Amino acid sequence: MIETKGLVKTIGDKMILRGINLSIKKGETVAILGPNGAGKSTVLKILGGLIKASSGEVKVNGLDLKKDSYDVKRKIGFLAHNSFLYDHLTPLENLKFFGKLYGVENVEERAKQLIDEVGLSFFTHDPVRSFSRGMMQRIAIARAIIHQPEILLFDEPHTGLDQQAIKLLNDVILRMRDEGSTILMVTHDFQQAIETCDRFIIIKNGKIVDDLQNVERNIDTITEKYMEQVSGL
Repeated sequence: MIETKGLVKTIGDKMILRGINLSIKKGETVAILGPNGAGKSTVLKILGGLIKASSGEVKVNGLDLKKDSYDVKRKIGFLAHNSFLYDHLTPLENLKFFGKLYGVENVEERAKQLIDEVGLSFFTHDPVRSFSRGMMQRIAIARAIIHQPEILLFDEPHTGLDQQAIKLLNDVILRMRDEGSTILMVTHDFQQAIETCDRFIIIKNGKIVDDLQNVERNIDTITEKYMEQVSGL
């Protein structure tokens, strides 16, 4: 589903990624773990087509990201630190706008359904600039999945969410997984990763240092493995 070979990213004289080789199967939910500055978000941004790698290959379903950028991006839903929402528009207007970009059929019906799913029906016609961080994140989640993407890329998705919104997001992740979507999630929240992900990839200093299956679903086990790899920074 997703393959990277020798992924390198440099900015000036600083090397951010040092040859990332990934192989993600269709339907996998994968957490990317690592300390601040390890290169986790950079990997996600390259896969999402937001920035370009300095060298290396990215293929999605056999399509080369460089050559087939448009076709690849249509398969992806991206939830980043930035909501990408237009703050003067309402949730309905935002979702209709993004839905039309992706050619979503019955876009207004789909938008209203998602607004209801994220628990913001009462605010359907309010401009999002008046929303709290958690409310903005809920609409951003809806924006990311409006076109029912085959691939979801989440960058610290649980940050700033209350418990109700965390449960809602986890339900979305699990539902999309059950429907066959492939999910990559950069996170520092081990508990949420354990609840939603099948696999953990640990990155340190721009390199993959471990690749674990979430068999035990035990936070102590994952924490111990993580600390073994990142200690001594």
